Amino acid sequence: MSSWKLSKSFDYDGREVRYGRLGEGPPLVLVHGTPWSSFNLRHLIQQLSKEYTVYFFDLLGYGQSCTAEGDVSLGVQNKVLDSLLTHWELDDPIIVGHDFGGATALRTHLLNGRSFKKIILIDPVAVSPWGSPFFRHVNRYEAAFSGLPDYIHEAVVRSYVQTAAFKPLTEATLEGIVSPWTGERGKTAFYRQMAQADSKYTDEVQSLYPTITTPTLILWGREDSWIPLERGEEIHSLIPGSVFRVIDDAGHLVIEEKPDELVQEILDFCADLATT
Repeated sequence: MSSWKLSKSFDYDGREVRYGRLGEGPPLVLVHGTPWSSFNLRHLIQQLSKEYTVYFFDLLGYGQSCTAEGDVSLGVQNKVLDSLLTHWELDDPIIVGHDFGGATALRTHLLNGRSFKKIILIDPVAVSPWGSPFFRHVNRYEAAFSGLPDYIHEAVVRSYVQTAAFKPLTEATLEGIVSPWTGERGKTAFYRQMAQADSKYTDEVQSLYPTITTPTLILWGREDSWIPLERGEEIHSLIPGSVFRVIDDAGHLVIEEKPDELVQEILDFCADLATT
């Protein structure tokens, strides 16, 4: 998986969504967050595909999916996921979402009425307020940031994404994260997704969390500086019967820092499905 390429394509309202599928077994869907892509789920994909048929994709406006002008907010991502589930002919898969991917999974379940066998949320954006100071600053001044010279923009992205991790990321990981956001289109897309971020998209479903009856696992990096551990505890208190697990020595980018521990938690939580 050293060369990350999504080989399949889906048309969503005239905009291309790139996706992949790996493994055999019960269906499991992985949804990444921001400013990440399915590249950052590669460790989970590789290991989970030993037990499951894993479906993964790049959100609209991210990675290898369409980054042209248009809606890339949380308000559209659940519609994209809903359409993909229909395309994949999946009625009741396991869903795993990190960051915005967690919000997308929750919105797809609560607003689109999609049924999931189990819901796994990894450091999700799910309760207000959310967004780092830098995130909120870009939200207000998108035009100024999108006009940055390329070399300054790349330095900004590198510095920003590193703050999501508890320990330094490898150069290969940084390159995989940053490369989709380079070039004129990538740079514009990077600031567009921040500018369109709005807590109204989590506010409209937050009051519905107590209605969730699907078995739910919440995983959290203890050292998450983007969304503190207390938010995870709050989400846990809002979803009846949910299970809350903390991953030590990991930040918000726990999917890169502690993938083995995440996979084990997911496998343990879903063990009763692997043999059915």
